[in-house]
Amino acid sequence: MDIAHDLQTILHQEHTLVFPQFDTDRAWQIGSQLREMAVARGAVVAIEVRTFGQPLFFVSLNGTTPDNARWVQRKARTVEHFRRSSYAIGLSLQQASTTLADKYTLPAAEFASHGGAFPLTVKGAGVIGVVTVSGLPQRKDHELVVEALCAVLGHDASALAFASDKG
Repeated sequence: MDIAHDLQTILHQEHTLVFPQFDTDRAWQIGSQLREMAVARGAVVAIEVRTFGQPLFFVSLNGTTPDNARWVQRKARTVEHFRRSSYAIGLSLQQASTTLADKYTLPAAEFASHGGAFPLTVKGAGVIGVVTVSGLPQRKDHELVVEALCAVLGHDASALAFASDKG
C-alpha cells in the first residue's frame, strides 16, 4: 500500500461523492444500501448514517458486539472534527508517525483514526454528517462505505477504488 497514493485517492473520493441535497430518505437509502451489501457478503458490521448531532440510520448485524457501536461513534467523531474521512486522517497520522492523542490531544476513548467513517457532503453546504461502518479491517470498512455511496449517487465504484483494488 502506498500511503501517499491512497491519500490522493481518498481526497478524490471525498470531492466526487457529493450529494445535491440530503434528507432522512437519503440517509435511509445509504444505510439500507450498506446493509444489503454487508448481508450479501456475510460481513459482520455496524452501520450508522447521521447528520451532525442527529442519528438517522443505525443497524448492528448479527455477530456484532457493543464494541462495534463504540467504534462507529469514535470514527464518526473524527470525521465531525476534521471534516475528512477517518481513514485519510489515520493514514496522514501514520505517514507523520504520530497519533490523534499526540498531535491533537484527542482522547483515544472518544476518537478513532481508523477507516470506515466518511463525510457526507452536500453541494453548496459542505460536510453535514457522516456515514460509518465498523467490523471489517479498516481499509475494507472504508471501501464498503465508498462503494455504497457510489451506488446511491450513480458513480462507477471502480473509478474511485484504490489502485490495488482496480481491475
